[in-house]
Amino acid sequence: QKFSVNDRLTSETSRLDQEVYVELWSKGIIWDKSLGSVWLPLADVRRSNEDSGGDWFNVIREEDKPLMNGTHDSLYSLLIDARFELPSDLSNNEAKELERKLQNLYSVFKDEMVYLSQQSRRPSIQPDPKSDDNGNSNSQSPSRPSSVHYPGELSPEYHNGQNESIDGSITSRDPVSSDIETSHKESPGTSDAENKMQDTRTDSHPPMTNGVIRATPPEIVTEIISDENPRIVSDSKPKKPLEMWKLAFDKIKPQKNPNPSNNRPRSVEFNWSTVLEDATKVLPDNRDMFIKDVNIALPLINRSHRTVGTVPHQPSINNSDLKLRVYKKTLQALLYPISNSSPHTFEKWSASGPTYCCECTGLLWGIRKQGMKCKGAAIKSNKRGSRDRSQQVRQDMAKRMDDQESCNAELFHLVRDVFNIENRLHVGYLKHVRQSILDGTSKWSAKIKTKVVCAQGLIAKDRTGLSDPYVTVQVGKTKKRTETVQQNLNPEWNEEFVFDCNNASDRIKVRVWDEDDDFKSRIKSTFSREADDFLGQAIIDVRTLNGQMDVWYNLEKRTEKSLVSGSIRLIISIDKANDNEESVAPYHQQYTCLHENLFYYLCEKNNGKVPIPTVSSTEDSWKVYFPKEGQEILREFAMSFGIEEIYQAMTHFSCLTTRLTSPGVPAVMSSLLANINAYYAHTTDSHNASDRFAAANFGKDKFVKILDQLHNVLRIDMCSYRTSFPSSSPEKLADLKATVDLLTSITFFRMKVLNITSPPRASQVVTECVKACLKSTYQYILQNCTDLYDNATNDNEEPDNSNTSTNSANAVNGNHVKHFEFWRKLISVIVSVLEEDKNWYTSVLSQFPSELNVGHLSAEHSWTYLAQDMKEFLAEHAQGAVIENNNEFIKLQFKVKWLYDNYFKDIPAFKSVIPEYPSWFEPYVMQWLHENEEASKEFMYGAFNRDESNEENEEFQPISERSPFSSSVVDIFCSLTQSYEIIKKLECPDPVLLGKYMERFCRTISSVLLGYAACISRDFKKYCSSETTACTLMNNIHQATVQLEKLFLAMGGESLGLEPKKILNELQNRLKETITQISSIFADSHEPTVHQALLKLSAILSTVKGAANVPGNATTVGKQSQEDSYHVMGPLLEFLDSHLNSYHHKCDKNILKRILKELWRLVLSKMERVVVLPPLSDVKEITREGSKNLSPKQCFILEIGLKNISKYFHASGTGLKKNYLEKSIELQSLRYALSLYTQTTDTLIKTFVESQTAQDRYGLDDCVGELNLQVELFTHPGTGEHKVTVKVVEATGLLWQSANMFRPFIEINVIGPHLHDRKRRQSTRSKSNNWDPKFNEIFYFILSNEDDPYSFELHICARDYCFTRQNQLVGMCVIQLREIADVGSRSCWWPLSRAVFMDETGRTILRILSQRMHDEVAREFVSLKSECRPGNNAARN
Repeated sequence: QKFSVNDRLTSETSRLDQEVYVELWSKGIIWDKSLGSVWLPLADVRRSNEDSGGDWFNVIREEDKPLMNGTHDSLYSLLIDARFELPSDLSNNEAKELERKLQNLYSVFKDEMVYLSQQSRRPSIQPDPKSDDNGNSNSQSPSRPSSVHYPGELSPEYHNGQNESIDGSITSRDPVSSDIETSHKESPGTSDAENKMQDTRTDSHPPMTNGVIRATPPEIVTEIISDENPRIVSDSKPKKPLEMWKLAFDKIKPQKNPNPSNNRPRSVEFNWSTVLEDATKVLPDNRDMFIKDVNIALPLINRSHRTVGTVPHQPSINNSDLKLRVYKKTLQALLYPISNSSPHTFEKWSASGPTYCCECTGLLWGIRKQGMKCKGAAIKSNKRGSRDRSQQVRQDMAKRMDDQESCNAELFHLVRDVFNIENRLHVGYLKHVRQSILDGTSKWSAKIKTKVVCAQGLIAKDRTGLSDPYVTVQVGKTKKRTETVQQNLNPEWNEEFVFDCNNASDRIKVRVWDEDDDFKSRIKSTFSREADDFLGQAIIDVRTLNGQMDVWYNLEKRTEKSLVSGSIRLIISIDKANDNEESVAPYHQQYTCLHENLFYYLCEKNNGKVPIPTVSSTEDSWKVYFPKEGQEILREFAMSFGIEEIYQAMTHFSCLTTRLTSPGVPAVMSSLLANINAYYAHTTDSHNASDRFAAANFGKDKFVKILDQLHNVLRIDMCSYRTSFPSSSPEKLADLKATVDLLTSITFFRMKVLNITSPPRASQVVTECVKACLKSTYQYILQNCTDLYDNATNDNEEPDNSNTSTNSANAVNGNHVKHFEFWRKLISVIVSVLEEDKNWYTSVLSQFPSELNVGHLSAEHSWTYLAQDMKEFLAEHAQGAVIENNNEFIKLQFKVKWLYDNYFKDIPAFKSVIPEYPSWFEPYVMQWLHENEEASKEFMYGAFNRDESNEENEEFQPISERSPFSSSVVDIFCSLTQSYEIIKKLECPDPVLLGKYMERFCRTISSVLLGYAACISRDFKKYCSSETTACTLMNNIHQATVQLEKLFLAMGGESLGLEPKKILNELQNRLKETITQISSIFADSHEPTVHQALLKLSAILSTVKGAANVPGNATTVGKQSQEDSYHVMGPLLEFLDSHLNSYHHKCDKNILKRILKELWRLVLSKMERVVVLPPLSDVKEITREGSKNLSPKQCFILEIGLKNISKYFHASGTGLKKNYLEKSIELQSLRYALSLYTQTTDTLIKTFVESQTAQDRYGLDDCVGELNLQVELFTHPGTGEHKVTVKVVEATGLLWQSANMFRPFIEINVIGPHLHDRKRRQSTRSKSNNWDPKFNEIFYFILSNEDDPYSFELHICARDYCFTRQNQLVGMCVIQLREIADVGSRSCWWPLSRAVFMDETGRTILRILSQRMHDEVAREFVSLKSECRPGNNAARN
């Protein structure tokens, strides 16, 4: 498989002896897999400005075995084009010439390197026997000049040996051989020939120290030469250039791979600090830029090798010269510790004469210190001569060194082991250091140059808020001062002073003063020496000086009442007389070397872990770095050579960065950095903290770089906290908590000390790291879900060999996002992750309770990632028209719901948010509801059929006496309730989606119940013959309404959406309509029986004769009337009594009432039509129906009978309510019909006019002509009488055929109450043979004032006049005065109709009035309203 990268990478180097490593990695979700590497020496890189095709290189893996020809069989190859870029301003010819020269020059260099490699097997050069006691050569080779090192700057030798191991020693072992042996042992693929070659090369190498020929002190050289097989040979000849090349080669050889073959990659230890340093260069200036896409693979890099400061901050580990120097200085500090004499601890003592301290030569006998002496210090009276005094001091010092060596032998042994010194060499060095201490006391003299450069952050003493500082420098009794800088708290002097010092115990006293030249200071100078204000001092022991040092000193107090702040920069160089020592690193760097070597030695001794010292309650824990012996060594060295505590703390902090994974280290580092913050930020004003830190001897840039790299590494560890700090380890959890504290301290340091305005807050950094870890964790478990789940579930189970193949197949099939089992396992694994974060990491990472809750954050992001993947999975499956395995999706939704409710529902991010997951399953739930509807309908039909034809062949048998309905309705609602329980268990939190589900389910309910009702209604008529079956079916539908109401309440009742409620309400109404319908059908099935009973009733009623007036004996007549009523109503009451009692036992109460209502309607309507107002076939029959009219007495008997019937239907409260019966339309209509028989003619006519408002309906469809009239209505204001003026203008379009002459005329009739004594009819003159006659005649009518015009109407007839026979009707129209009363007058065309239209009420009134033959008004009214045009057989009703 081929792939192309085509990335161009550029870098710079000044070391042609180095090489380029190209590593090939396979990108993974959790970790990256190394596929191998290619080693490309820079010696083989061409020099050109033009690209070439490149060369193919085999990618070598550690497990690849070499072939017979020394090459390797590789699976991968890389095409690499590497070249050195030439200057771009050269022409083509110049570039080619330069390329040629460089190629030739480097060929010579390669040849010399090969030659030097061969010569390196010869014995090494013996050092000069005249070398001093410190191991520094005094040969003719030029000495290395001393250099000035500024704070934070590294000496040149610090850049050597960066990739070497930390256990380099300064013994006579050959590190090159050691490296070859190590490589030989660690390389499993090395051939036997290569092993032999390496063994030979190992034996031939001379003793060297890290590639540098080491000088040896004289006394040690003597011991070595006296051996039988001396290994060091004297050679004091000047070195040739070839030898210088050899020295350079030996210097760099330990850094190279012992096997120079291009095809053999060296084993490279992953240096995380180098990666971070390079990343820092690439990132923008904001050092706190955080790379969020750190995946979970990072913790899989061996954290035991992850360091922060290995390359830039531990250069002294492999610097043999510096280590040897520090070793001797450490012995010096331990042999004669300054802690015993300085600072002075005085005790009571009396001296007879002036007495001096042998340590500081201070006068102990005098005014200030009379009766006191230095405790433990050697003293000598000056009564004896100076010679005796010096001799006594040497004796006392020798005695003290003997005591120190015997009492603290373990300290010396520890120093020996730390620097890996052989015991015999250690003894020699110890003697040499002892002698140098004694000699330095009597022969010591030096010239000290002190340059006062500047100061920072001085305290203000003047009223102006500033000071006028100057500096005094005193060595011994010599005192000098600088010029005064006016009004400045950060002055610069740059003045240099030279002092002669003859006593190694002298001190340089540097004091800063504020010059005052006012009256107060002059008065003060009269009585005291010090007229100026004290600003601070720095006391420097001369013994701590070595070479040239550029150091910042913090100003200290002189007394407890002194107010001091700031620091001062001094450049101090010391030139010791008769001192031939080579200039070495300053004491601060020597201390760094001691601290680092001691640190790594103790770590190795403690199995690679940092030894955490036990601190007593009286000590400051942050000032104790090692166990007792190591801490004592550091203390003596720091006190002897003036190393301040803050520098020690920063050095130990730098060392700890290389052992971040050791238990307890983050807590120690957090405490250290917190105290460093306090030192710089809490001891002075905030605006001076940065200046104080800039003056630190450790180096501002150096410490900031350490913090930046540490910050990046900590973030990387936090990005994989689940792996870096597993919850199963309490120690790691404690380290995790301390890591967050350390990040907080770094943020505080940047803000308070570095004065960065808005550094990234620790809470923000930790939150981003946790998010990155959560993202990587989810990706990992998504890819390895099945394996993780199986491992978790099979830990406590024994494997079943019989099901191995089946389980394997299931594992393969289940580990795919398209399988339901995969998602169930994924949810289980996510739950385990959430439980871990909630129960362990939340309590550990609790420093920011208001900003970070790991449990909540883990739940929020886990749900986000899961939602994204599952949503895509479900959307993909929902695209088809029919979804397969829909039940599996419903089960998956229940699983997701359980996960959300238990782990995500209550976190703040989701508390007030409607969850999204129900919408993912919407298509599946809707399809399930659709399938459920079909299944429910099939179940309904099955239940109905089972109920219809049961085992006993009895149709629709009631369940029990108390449950008068059959089992089918129960089965149907059991099925619907089960379906709803599934929807209810979904507990859909989305109200909109829940409304959709409910609406769809309501449609299912409606479809099922309406189908059930349709089945009953369809065949109900055939079941009416059996009262029991009919009642059971009606009870079934009623029970359906009852159960529907219960189901409605269970579904939420009024809280349901509008659409579901609308559907259920419509369903309820339709079921009630069905009940009403089948009840009516059931009642109508009794119509023949009721009709026969009413016919018998009518026949009996017709036999009742007599007046309706009640005689004087009302009681007797009342009983007689009651008996007559029972006699008349007997057939009907017999029917009601037999049937209503049966319905009471067989029907539900509500069904019984519905049957009663329908029977009540049937009985009364039938009674009205059969008994009271039998129907007429034609209006003309009114005059012939006299036998069908009731007398007043008959009406009275019927009134009594209606009360008896009402009692049957009321049934003492178990039937219909009396109020319903009294207000029923049928009863009102029947009573109204009966009342018509007793009303007056005027009342009936008035009722007719007011009720019959559409008498001209026939004229609209069948018009026989039109009549133009003008009608006016005037009401007299005094009498209230109404005057009607009618002008007949003309008629047109008269449809009439006659054999004789046609003589039309218009007849006008006024109809209304109270007109018996007034003119009611007028007519126009006739017109001969004119079908469009014009009349233009006016007529007047006076109406009664007892009624308003609404009770009157004009009945106008067009007639054909005939002298010999009755006038024939051509057409008629009716004008109701209510139409005129509103406008006063009206003129229009009215259509003429063949007859008057009237409803049942009108015909009833007309029938009643027809019986009053002696009433002229009634007779005229009946004649007008019953008249029809000839040829019209009926009134068209």
